[in-house]
Formats: sequence, structure tokens, C-alpha cells
Amino acid sequence: MELASVQDVEQALRAQDYLPDRGLATAIYLALAMGRPLLLEGEAGVGKTEVAKTLATVLDARLIRLQCYEGIDAHEALYEWDYSRQLLYVRALQAGEVDARSRVDELYGPEFLLERPLLEAVRAGSSAVLLVDELDRADDEFEAFLLEVLSDFAVTVPELGTIAAEAPPAVIVTSNRTRELHDALKRRCLYHWIDFPDLEREVAIIRLRAPGVSESLARSVAEGIARLRELDLAKPPGVAEAIDWAQALALLGAESLDGDGALAEETLGWAVKNHDDLRRAREALPALLE
Repeated sequence: MELASVQDVEQALRAQDYLPDRGLATAIYLALAMGRPLLLEGEAGVGKTEVAKTLATVLDARLIRLQCYEGIDAHEALYEWDYSRQLLYVRALQAGEVDARSRVDELYGPEFLLERPLLEAVRAGSSAVLLVDELDRADDEFEAFLLEVLSDFAVTVPELGTIAAEAPPAVIVTSNRTRELHDALKRRCLYHWIDFPDLEREVAIIRLRAPGVSESLARSVAEGIARLRELDLAKPPGVAEAIDWAQALALLGAESLDGDGALAEETLGWAVKNHDDLRRAREALPALLE
């Protein structure tokens, strides 16, 4: 699907039940038009990862996800050799079960190469959306390595040579800001901060993702979630928590949060998912429901 304008992006994402604000739609359009990675930062649960998933659907592209974590290294992101198959090949060669014309250097041929997300994305090129998820969890060395790959969209495998993308994939990089990313990577990317949605947009999102929730309950939950975010919580509830809480209350027959404080308290674990936060939220709940 061709996205020729910001409006096209907005309409395409909305058609897939993702409601972007104008700023996010503009950032996505420019990242695609300019062929640059898009770095999305924001609190957990604001829909950063969902942007990549929805964009892949819109573009009819393959979603390739690189989930970052502490200790991830280049081999886990790029490629590895299939050592077990290589060993079987060597044994077959020694036993004469393989054509005598086969050579040992074929052990490092393409058939023994295991693609990891970055190499897979380079080979897929423009037919893929690469999601580098939670880059802030990785260390500085991996971030520097990733910057090099994103700059050239090429990977060098010593035994095979350089593999370059004919056209770069769309790239979405996300961060929850558990640490600050380096300026060098930010300069390579278009940057956009995704904030929690305003009240009206959150109501619309709840109604869209949870059709069985009434307008009054969706608004009541959105207002309650907004008040919870004002508390000093370690992990403020995201949009996903708002949707889950609304669905839970609807299943229990609630019409609004303040209409049945007992149900609101019993289901609070759908909105707040940290022990200390839950205690603090329960203490504040009567005031929140006023």
C-alpha cells in the first residue's frame, strides 16, 4: 500500500484499529518517505511496539522483530552457524556418504548459515519492517554496532562476503528510557515521543479495541486511568491496561467506576501491576472515584 501523505498514514493505521495522533502519523510518513529509522520513546504501554506491528500489516510487509535485552551481542542479532548440521556434514564427509567433490570449506556455505533478525531484514529489504524493540535494555557496545548496521544496511559475513539490502527496510526502534540512548544513534533516526493519549482519544481507543464496553464505562475507565497516572507509581498504567480494565468491568456488569467501587477495587489488578503501586492505588481509590 502506498502512503503518499500524512493523511494516508492516519487513515491506514485507523483502518487497522490503531488511532495515531497527528504528530505520530507525520513521523511515520517522514520516516518512510526519507528512508530513515524512526525512534519511538515513551512510557511502557503507550503503543510503541504496536506501531511496527500495524505498519507491517498496512504495508503488507514481513515484521522482523529484534527483542533487545541485557547482554545481547552481535551474533544473536546478525547470524550464527548451524554447528550441529556442520558436524553431521563432516561426519558424512569422513564416512564417504557425501560426494567426494564436496569440500570442507562448504561448511561455511549459505546452507549452514542461520539468519538472525538483522541479517534477515537486510536480505528482505523493502519487503520488511524491522522492529528493534526496547533498545535501552541493550548495552552501549550493542547500540554502537546497531548504528553501523542501520547506517549501511549491509552485513559482512567473512566466509561469504558483504550482504547489502537493495532497498532498506522500514525500521522502528523503541525505547522505554531505562537509560539514555546515545546522540549518534538519535542523529541517525527521526525521533518521536509517544505520550499517553488525551481523554477523548483514550475513550475512542477503548471503544475500538473493546467493542463490548459502553461509552459511559469507557469514559469512566479513561478518567480513572488518567487519575492513576497522576499518582507517584513506579509503573503507570498504559493504554493496554485501560482496555483490559474496561473489559473486566464490562464482563462483571459494571456501568462505571464510581457506580460500584467494590468492583473497581476487585479488578484494580488489571490496571496496576506492581505490588507497591497496587497498595498505593487502593489507598487512593476512594478519592479517585469521587
